[in-house]
Amino acid sequence: MTELILSDRAARIGLAPNAAAKARAQALAASGRTVIELTSGEPDFDTPDWIKQAAIAALAAGETKYTAQAGTLELRTAISEKLARENGLAYPAAQIIACGGGKHVIYNAFAATLRSGDEVIVPAPYWQSFPAMVSINDGTPVTLPTLREAGYKITPAQLDAAITARTRWLILNTPSNPSGAVYTTDELTALADVLRRYPHVWVLLDEIYEHIRFDDESRTHLLTLAPDLADRTLIVNGASKPFAMTGWRIGYGAGPAALIGAMTIVQSQSTSAPSSVSQAALAAALRGDQSFVRRSVAAYRERRDLLLDGLRGIDGLQCAAPQGAFFVFVDCSALIGATTPDGKLLLGNTDFVDYLLFGHGLAVVDGTSFGLPGHFRLSFVADRDAIIEGVRRLAAAVAALSRDTANTRAPRAETTEAAS
Repeated sequence: MTELILSDRAARIGLAPNAAAKARAQALAASGRTVIELTSGEPDFDTPDWIKQAAIAALAAGETKYTAQAGTLELRTAISEKLARENGLAYPAAQIIACGGGKHVIYNAFAATLRSGDEVIVPAPYWQSFPAMVSINDGTPVTLPTLREAGYKITPAQLDAAITARTRWLILNTPSNPSGAVYTTDELTALADVLRRYPHVWVLLDEIYEHIRFDDESRTHLLTLAPDLADRTLIVNGASKPFAMTGWRIGYGAGPAALIGAMTIVQSQSTSAPSSVSQAALAAALRGDQSFVRRSVAAYRERRDLLLDGLRGIDGLQCAAPQGAFFVFVDCSALIGATTPDGKLLLGNTDFVDYLLFGHGLAVVDGTSFGLPGHFRLSFVADRDAIIEGVRRLAAAVAALSRDTANTRAPRAETTEAAS
């Protein structure tokens, strides 16, 4: 066979770690093992029927053709209305693009703006695709590790120290995947003060979990606090998380007209516009009854609290209560160096995650893939019984470890996507 020679950009990245973790769990389940899977970043609710009906109506009306490359005027107008109504922001249709999911918005932005050597600041823990999408577009991800004690949020001093002449973007994901961190009004204001000193730095504001919040603070938007940053900020959002529309593959971006225009050109030469039917469904979702979002968030809150209650009783694990999204990011560094019942030394969090999966049938995602070793991520988009059983298995796994040697040996260095 002829050897396949990969491009440099393809060689720089790998399969999305979440997908890899899910595939391993499914393979183990297929072998006959009972596996509790707490890896998913996908709502377990179905898309509301009234949104489905809007898609059916679009099909019946013949809305099955190509649309404008940036999306239909109907959808972009609905997005504009949403941004004005919920966020107090004014974005005309010309400053909005519809893409094949939130990830596609981010990819298009980096493809349109990054040149070789440009730096993108990526606070860690991060959504695993952030550094990969920077790398595949010839940029250099610059990881800023955060601390549990600081709520896994970057500080103004950290940001100031990280910015160089080559910095092109800061990624700000709030609420955060995987930590559930939500930046407060004061924290956003302080970060904006730093950014004002560096007019060459753009902000990619990922708000895909915007509506999935458990704190009581009002949702003050960065751009209502710092409207002067609007000319260098891209807002990223979509339908997947609030409306349980992951398979519809529809998201959107709002930003300066020149950036949206460049992203539209990139999109026109790759995927073209997203599905016409998905666009109609999202327009209906944004304009319609929002009670489904409120009900699902209430369910997520109950599951979060159930999971946190269980974790508090497990010695050796620590976590900050997530204020948004649907994950708990757990610090397991105290267990690194412990020994499993079969005599294997846990040299890092990937070893611990493997031990949970193969030893106890519990699937989680390792923290190294999120840029912060010594942690793992649990999802609470699972039913109550699965969460209870998952916590039981986790507790049993930790209790079975011999911890006399824990942290007495230097943990193995575990590379992250950004560093590789």
